[in-house]
Amino acid sequence: MRVILLQDIKNLGKKGEIKNVSIGFARNFLLPKNFVKIATKNALAELESFKKQLEQKATQDLDKVGEAVSSLDGYEVVLHEKISKDSGNLYASVTALKIAKVLKEAGFDVKKENVKLAEPIKELGEHTVQLEFDHNLEAEIKVIVESE
Repeated sequence: MRVILLQDIKNLGKKGEIKNVSIGFARNFLLPKNFVKIATKNALAELESFKKQLEQKATQDLDKVGEAVSSLDGYEVVLHEKISKDSGNLYASVTALKIAKVLKEAGFDVKKENVKLAEPIKELGEHTVQLEFDHNLEAEIKVIVESE
């Protein structure tokens, strides 16, 4: 029996794929749980229009992310942090969350997961930070940590 997957199913396939499954598996498990739809002509036509919509959305998303990355590349962020007077070290390290917050306040749509830090910044000075976005797009910003 040919079916269209309505969601990702482990060991079977991904959403939107057309698969051949046994009638018993479809009738007893997949159809009652609304995991699949029988691949009729109408269902296949709906699937094609759904795939076209996904492609258009992906293209728009790529354009949007591309614009954000191009405006972010080379951007400088200045952070004023408290330091110890004795040793000159930062009281609190600069984390990916803090960098994402500052970029969000500056009007960029950056999440903590986009900021790639090997380890939190613990020193004053200029640091290069990599940002990774969807569609394998990357930007590089400078984070300047100064004393308060």
